[in-house]
Amino acid sequence: MNIFQAIILGIVQGLTEFIPVSSSAHLVLVPFFFGWDFPQQEAFVFNVLVQWGTLLAVIVYFWKDILRIILDFVAGILQGEPIKEPKSRMGWLLILATIPAGLIGLLLKKLVEMAFTSPVVTAIFLMITAVLLLIAEYVGKRTRAMLDMTWKDALWIGGFQAMSIFPGISRSGSTMTGALIRNFERSEAARFSFLMSIPIMLAAGLLEIKDLLELPALAVTGALPLIVAGFIAAAVSGYFSIHWLLGFLKKRSLIWFSAYCFLMGAITLFVWLYVYRGF
Repeated sequence: MNIFQAIILGIVQGLTEFIPVSSSAHLVLVPFFFGWDFPQQEAFVFNVLVQWGTLLAVIVYFWKDILRIILDFVAGILQGEPIKEPKSRMGWLLILATIPAGLIGLLLKKLVEMAFTSPVVTAIFLMITAVLLLIAEYVGKRTRAMLDMTWKDALWIGGFQAMSIFPGISRSGSTMTGALIRNFERSEAARFSFLMSIPIMLAAGLLEIKDLLELPALAVTGALPLIVAGFIAAAVSGYFSIHWLLGFLKKRSLIWFSAYCFLMGAITLFVWLYVYRGF
């Protein structure tokens, strides 16, 4: 991997992390289509750590909400009333929603790493994302706000987030699907999805630091500039993608993203079968 490739992948990560088209799928498919061949361990570590760029983007974009949640969360614990204030309660709901993906991610880490090497598996999961987004549009009534959320809603949405540990299942798409099925408005579902991304991306990045440190010293030294370049590109593009999507969802549906995911998955399977496999 060179600096140019790292920047391109960083931009792809930032644009597709929050837009429900699966950033993990695009980090597999962009190298596939361009013929970029990266060592498996290097690619996986880069993909996870560059997510911290989008983590920075969501923290910067929602810093006021995040600060209020943290302050009220701590105050609620100290005062013995942990769920009295809406923002304090939201903190507990975010923690609850993170648990399913965290547990499954730890249990299936090796299997997930293997999936990151397969464009075919990624394409199939991307088409599953398309189906999820269609379900979200046609099942949900879109009448509830984020402050109406209960612990059952949070756990339900967290279960959908657990599906997204595999490349091709969009994290934002699956969590928004879970929220829309529970009748939340599109923009409210997106905001909760973005806030949910903070603990899971932080945990995934911390977990991969261990893998990064296990690489030979020369490999680590060579990888750091690439990770920094990808990080910056992901942070900038991620910030603008959040702003764009929140505005988009106020007036338009998820069907456009469903169509894109299905088309991208179908094109990937076609290329794999007829170009790479010679059918």
